[in-house]
Parts: sequence; C-alpha cells; structure tokens
Amino acid sequence: MSYTAPLKDMLFDIEHLARIDEIAKLPGFEDAGLDTAKAVLEECAKFTQDVLAPLNVKGDQEPSAFQAGEVTATPGFKEAFAQYAAGGWQGLQHPADFGGQGLPKLIGAACGEMVNSANLSFALCPLLTDGAIEALLTAGSDELKATYLEKLVSGEWTGTMNLTEPQAGSDLALVRSRAEPQPDGTYKVFGTKIFITYGEHDMAPNIVHLVLARVAGAPEGVKGISLFVVPKFMVNADGSLGARNDVHCVSIEHKLGIKASPTAVLQYGDNGGAVGYLVGEENRGLEYMFIMMNAARYAVGVQGIAVAERAYQHAAAYAKERVQSRPVDGSVAGSAAIVHHPDVRRMLMTMRALTEGCRAMATVAAAAYDAAHHHPDADARRQNQAFYEFLVPLVKGYSTEMSIEATSLGVQVHGGMGFIEETGAAQYYRDARILPIYEGTTAIQANDLVGRKTARDGGQTALAIAAQIAKTEAELAAGGSADAKAVAQRLAAAREAFAEVVKFVAGGAKGSPNDVFAGSVPYLLLAGNLVAGWQLARSLLAAEKLAAQGEDAPFMQAKIATARFYADHILTRVPGQRDAIVGGAASVMALPVDAF
Repeated sequence: MSYTAPLKDMLFDIEHLARIDEIAKLPGFEDAGLDTAKAVLEECAKFTQDVLAPLNVKGDQEPSAFQAGEVTATPGFKEAFAQYAAGGWQGLQHPADFGGQGLPKLIGAACGEMVNSANLSFALCPLLTDGAIEALLTAGSDELKATYLEKLVSGEWTGTMNLTEPQAGSDLALVRSRAEPQPDGTYKVFGTKIFITYGEHDMAPNIVHLVLARVAGAPEGVKGISLFVVPKFMVNADGSLGARNDVHCVSIEHKLGIKASPTAVLQYGDNGGAVGYLVGEENRGLEYMFIMMNAARYAVGVQGIAVAERAYQHAAAYAKERVQSRPVDGSVAGSAAIVHHPDVRRMLMTMRALTEGCRAMATVAAAAYDAAHHHPDADARRQNQAFYEFLVPLVKGYSTEMSIEATSLGVQVHGGMGFIEETGAAQYYRDARILPIYEGTTAIQANDLVGRKTARDGGQTALAIAAQIAKTEAELAAGGSADAKAVAQRLAAAREAFAEVVKFVAGGAKGSPNDVFAGSVPYLLLAGNLVAGWQLARSLLAAEKLAAQGEDAPFMQAKIATARFYADHILTRVPGQRDAIVGGAASVMALPVDAF
C-alpha cells in the first residue's frame, strides 16, 4: 500500500503546539519559520512517498545479503540513498559550517518521521550517521571534524555506533575491546562488536565507526571506556580514500523485522590492529557516546510514531474496503465495509489517537531541544533542557511501546488477512518489535526516568510539568464546550495520579529501590500517556479556536474528536497504572528466584 505523509497534522503541531514562530526568533533560526517548514516538509513528502515507500516491501522480501565479508543492500536502496544524499536530507539539521542546512530539530524530526514511515529499514542508516555527527561536533578535535564531518553531513559517507559486545549487552562496564596507543598518536583497536546497524553495506564508499574500547591501564567499569573513530577505509591527507582498515564484517543477523537493514558483527584487529583516532579525552568515551545515544533514543521514538502511522493508514484503507457483516445499528442494509462496525472504529481510533498523541509529544520535545541550544537567555535554556531531557525517555519508551499496540491493532483490523504476509500489515508489526529494545530497552529508559530524571531532583521537574498541565486544564474548563470540559476532567485525574507516583518514586528510590523500580516501566508508560494526552488537550483548544474562525472545519473537528477519544479511552488507563505502581511492588518480588 502507498504512503501519504500526514502533512496537515505535522504542520498543525509545529505551528500550534511547538510554536515555530517562537523558534524562528532564536539566533540562527530566523529563516526557519512556518513557510520554510511547509516547503521542506512538502519536498520531503514527495521524496519519501515516491522513492522510499515503494522499496519498503522489497526490503522485507529481499533483505541485505552477506557474502565473503561484503554486504549488498536490497535492490534499489543504493540508488535511493544517493538521491537522499543529493537532496541534502542528511544535513538538514546539521551546521552550515560543515555543509548542512542548519534547520531546527523541530523541522528535522518531522522529516525523520516521514523517512521512517516510508521505509524503516532504509531510515536506520542516516539515523546512525546523525548520531556520529552529533558526537564529533561535541567532542571531536578540529582535525577529526575537518576529516570526517563534511563527508558525513553530505551523506557521502555514513556513520555507526559500536557499543555492544557478545558478553556486554546493555552493561557497558563489561566492554573488553582494547585500544593500544601508538607513537604517532593513533591507536590500534582490537575486539568484536555485535548488533552494529549498517556496520557494513555498499551504499556509501566509506563507513565511519565510532567505537568504545579500553586503553591499557584504564579504570575498571564504565569510567575506563574511551571513544574512537575507526574508518572502514583510511583517509588520505587530501581527503581521498586510502587503504582498507583492519575492521571487517564477519556476519549479519537474521531478524524478525527491519530485514533490509544489515545488523553486523564487526571484527577489529585480526590483521595487526584497526587504526583508530581518540575522540576527546581517554576514559570519557561513555560520556561522549551518550551524545549519540540520546540523539538516537529520540530518533527511535520517532520511528515508533512513524511505523504506527503507516500501520494506521494501511488499516484504515482496508477497513473502508473490506465488506463483512451487517452493522449492528441497521444503518446499512446487508453487509457493509467493516469501518461501520463499532469495534473496528475503536481500534482505528486507538491507533490514530496514540499516533497523534506521541507525534505531538515528540514535536514539542524537539522545540524544547531547539530552545535549549539556541535561546539567548540562560534560564530559558536551562528550563528547556530539563523539559527535553525529561521527555526523551518518554518519547523513546512510550512511543515505541505504543507502536507495538498500534501495529498489533493494525493486524487485528485486517482479521485473518492480517496474519497473511501478502497484505503487508504483518511487516509493520514485525518491524516495530525491535523499537522498544534497541538504543536502550524500555526498562533502561524507565530506569533513567526514575533515577536521573525524577529522584535526582526530588521530582521537581516532573511536578513542574504537572503544574503546566494544570494550567491547560483550567483553559479547557474555561473554554465552555462539552468536549473541553470532559477532557479537562480526564486530564486532571491523570495528572493527580502522576503527581502521586512522582512523590512515591522520589521518596522511595534510595530507601526502597526494589519497590520503586518494580514499577519503573509502568511509571514511564503513565508519564508518556499523560504528556501525550496533555498535548492532545492543547490541540483541542487550538482546534476549537481555529474552527470558530472558520478554518478547515473537517480537520479541526477530527482533531477535537481524536483528543476526546484519547482522554476517554487512553488517559483513563493512568489511575490504574498508579495503583499498580504505588501498591503492587510486593507481588512483583514475591516469588523466590528458583520458583521461575
């Protein structure tokens, strides 16, 4: 099935929730107002719809292939990537100093959603390159920046992130790859890295690996990890490519989904050592790698929104075509399209509301990122940074868990045909399943939310967000419409439950860690649910105002109906989640280990 970019919804969020008019006032973004956003998104929609989306099923049916150390991309991917690079899409939100367009993350995130909706496997290659660019911009030497950044920003070369090893999954304290210093200031890198997305491919002439390894004598644990640039091919002084470096792909994984994206096992140093270049200072590698990881975590959250959108479009189109059974209200004589049946409408509305809520949350987070990095006032930067950092685990964790629910519902809407690969619904479900796992599982995001984002400041940031939500409730209550008042009531109940959980988490993280962390993932889901519902409540306010002004009544009414559905059917999950978190810890830990 074809893909249609949801431009109206994206631009609505960018204009009315993220307030791009305010972003365009920030230094460096003066030309990045709504007109620019509209023009860029429209061009991105054409590319993703016409070039990337038609390759999505082919990538599932004809995955990347490995033979004798070489990986060949799905037919058509190499040509599509060349068009992607030529269009300047890789450098969209990267600095003009290195050939990028310097646009806000607010615009870049919307384009990222379209690329991922069109073709999730393809999108992973530029996603990892974005992370490599961010790490080098932050911690790379002038020499490393001069050598690699323009090529990465242009999309001529691609980047990877090498953390995981066979014995070290998410526990990077167990990393064993080693780096030996050389007299010329370089290092020789040795070790095995697994689960390296696009670690080997034929879509670009060079791949720039960012690799975690230990220098001899480094402290144990995460404090002794350093970060290195290890290129697939050495780079000559004039920027041309030289000899092949001592890093080789020894296999790629056979996966449930995202089959066109090669997940490589890379071997470093089998022939004397791979030449590596230290990024920043020794033993600060994990700090630098977190720059890549945080960029990737936000981007993976956007992937969840993207695949949910694609699954929703697919399911809605099928529901309007598939004729099955008489409507229970007798509105159609004889059998009718299944979209007339209440439970099918419930499933479609759930998919739609979850997707639009998470898109709104991610859009607002992107605007906070832009303000945190570009606002001239230090206090405003600090507040926006705190807000963005709180939202990152929600965007990553809640949006990806949401994508499992949405894509599963997409299969269910199709009925038995959803279980048949030829209809395409199953691919979205399979592709989505990796999203709550990679770049930090949902539990890792939840641990971050509990420890760094809630307990560390005694819940102050979380409760400040709750106070902002209360202001939205007051606006809804004052609005007068039945929908606004109903949403205000649901939002208030969810906010109050959230505040109770925040106090429970902040008060017990140190003294009763098992009790708190037993509910860490439910806390993340609760918080993500609330923030997404809050943004849809804000969208209802904006839509009612615009509808009253005569602007696009059908679209505005759909926004209002979606916000109301979210409040009635999804926000109402929050009080139950609160009860499980605050009162359910004992039963989580009740069974002895050997009883499992």
